[in-house]
Amino acid sequence: MIKDLSVKRETIINGSKNLYPAEYTLDMLWWRLDKMAEFKIVLGFKNGKCVQREVKDSEAQALVGKKIGDKVEGSSLGLEGYELEVTGGSDKVGFPMRKDVPGSARKKVLTVKGVGVKKVAKGIKQRKTITGNTIGTSISQINLKVLKVGKEDLSKVEKKEGDAPAEGDA
Repeated sequence: MIKDLSVKRETIINGSKNLYPAEYTLDMLWWRLDKMAEFKIVLGFKNGKCVQREVKDSEAQALVGKKIGDKVEGSSLGLEGYELEVTGGSDKVGFPMRKDVPGSARKKVLTVKGVGVKKVAKGIKQRKTITGNTIGTSISQINLKVLKVGKEDLSKVEKKEGDAPAEGDA
């Protein structure tokens, strides 16, 4: 298996058109697995407030493979007692996730309205680049809706004293 990996790696480096043939396993795609998942999650509360947090490593791996509309237990993200729902997100370049496009790759979609489209005129179709509905390692931000609040209420957390400028400073 190691010999096959070096041969197949050479074909990928030399510009083969089919970068991920069916015979590759996740163990063989070592350069993709070196990067642990890291996301910024935005928690939206019912009162309209949003809280942003960063999740890394094992907490982030709990989100990989989830789709828009899936429910997530907050305990897997370090938020005890919370119940969350994935509502969207964007990839590392800034293209938005769209619920009606399967997978996690970027695609060019011909659309009239919806996520990632600004209406030019009535009935005008536009081809827009968007990201699929599945969370992968290329996603940088994930939007989550809070369905059930846990022990600590994050929406009521005040800003730290160090964040505000001191009086008299100009």
